[in-house]
Amino acid sequence: MEEGSNSVEMAGAVIAFKLKEASSWWQDINESPFWQDRIFHVLAALYSIVAAVALIQLIRIQLRVPEYGWTTQKVFHFLNFLVNGVRCLVFVFRRNIESIHPSIFQHVLLDSPSLAFFTTYALLVLFWAEIYYQARAISTDGLRPSFFTINAVVYAIQVKFLLHFFTINRNEGEDSKSNTFFMEASQLH
Repeated sequence: MEEGSNSVEMAGAVIAFKLKEASSWWQDINESPFWQDRIFHVLAALYSIVAAVALIQLIRIQLRVPEYGWTTQKVFHFLNFLVNGVRCLVFVFRRNIESIHPSIFQHVLLDSPSLAFFTTYALLVLFWAEIYYQARAISTDGLRPSFFTINAVVYAIQVKFLLHFFTINRNEGEDSKSNTFFMEASQLH
C-alpha cells in the first residue's frame, strides 16, 4: 500500500515540476525587450485598426446626415477614434514615454486614454438611455446633466490622485517609483 502512495506522490511531483517548467516561458517573454517590443507593436496595430474603423464610421455618418451636426452617435465614434488612436501611440512610443520626467507627466499621458475611454462608454450609456426614454415618451432633460456630472466627478477624483502622487513624489524625490495608491491602501489595513 505504501509503494502505491509513493508512486502517486512521485507522479504528482513530476507533474508539478513540468507545470513549473511550462510556466517559465512567460518569464522569458516578460524579460525580453525583443518580445515586449513585438507584443506592444501588435497591440498598437490592433488599436489602430479599431481607431480606423471608428473614424470611417464617423465619416460615413457625417456624409449620410450632415444636417444634424454633432449627434451623440457622432461624438461616440469620434471619442472611440481618439481613445484608440492615443492608445496606439502610447504602445508605439512606449519606451519614450517611460523616459519622460517628471513622472507625473507619464501618469497623465498613460491615464488620459482611460479617462477618455470612460467618457466614451458613459456616452454610449447616455445614447441608449436617450433612445429608451424617447421610446417610452419620458423626458430626457436630466440625462445629459447627469452624464456631465458623473464625468466631472470622475475627472476630479483622477486629478486629486495625480496631485497627491505629484506631492508625494516631489517630497520623496523623483527616484521613488512606488505605487502610492496600493501603498496607502495597505496602510489602511
